[in-house]
Amino acid sequence: MVVFPNCKINIGLQITGKRTDGFHDLETVFFPVALKDALEVIPAAGQKEAIIYTSSGNVIEGATKDNLCIRAYHLIKKDHTGLPALKMHLHKAIPSGAGLGGGSADAAFTLRLIDQLFSLQLTEARLAEYALLLGSDCPFFLLNKPAFASGRGEMLEPVSINLSDYRILIVNPRIHVNTGWAFSQLQPPSLKHEDLKTAICQPVDKWKEFIRNDFEAAVFSTHPEIASIKKTLYKEGAVYASMSGSGSSVFGIFKKGKEPQLNFPAHYFCKLV
Repeated sequence: MVVFPNCKINIGLQITGKRTDGFHDLETVFFPVALKDALEVIPAAGQKEAIIYTSSGNVIEGATKDNLCIRAYHLIKKDHTGLPALKMHLHKAIPSGAGLGGGSADAAFTLRLIDQLFSLQLTEARLAEYALLLGSDCPFFLLNKPAFASGRGEMLEPVSINLSDYRILIVNPRIHVNTGWAFSQLQPPSLKHEDLKTAICQPVDKWKEFIRNDFEAAVFSTHPEIASIKKTLYKEGAVYASMSGSGSSVFGIFKKGKEPQLNFPAHYFCKLV
């Protein structure tokens, strides 16, 4: 069975407090984007290893045993010991560590694929519990529709956002922004935040007046080339531009028919979807 995990962008990202469990409370709007990986899983009963994993495309950093797809398999197998061995291949097209949720998407799609492939009949609530163990934004990819997120990012409320008249340009400068470092740079959450639920209902060309990403100040100060991407997207006619997550990807929303003229360095990842 083959599935195609897609990425997301954050429209607004507001940190509202530090939790006792070490995580932060936040508010954001997750929006799914049709930039996709490809994941294939094949039952392999009889093979000695529980899972044989291979990958292609973009390089995935870290040890293979820590890969979120493999961890998703082992989470389910803990409760379903009869789960057979698998062969799994992941083709990475979504840049890794880029604020696009690619790893979380792969994990969420793995959970659902295994559930369907082996008729486990897991409830949505149980899938979400597994997903949250893998990443704060992982449960979103089970819903995979525009959603207002709060808590760690796992409390999801569907929202109506129509971007059918627009295209989204994603630019990633191949800079790794450490998520832990980014959180450590946040100012105390005493800053006044706009009501994101209200702001997201404004016309798209009004978003830049009300919607911001709290990580931008620190990331842009440390990596001015990321700030420059946002400025360029606005210069090229974006109605809204922002960094996604804690970076380093920046996206711009353009009216259909207005193709931006790009002159980014050759090693940048650029995709118009």
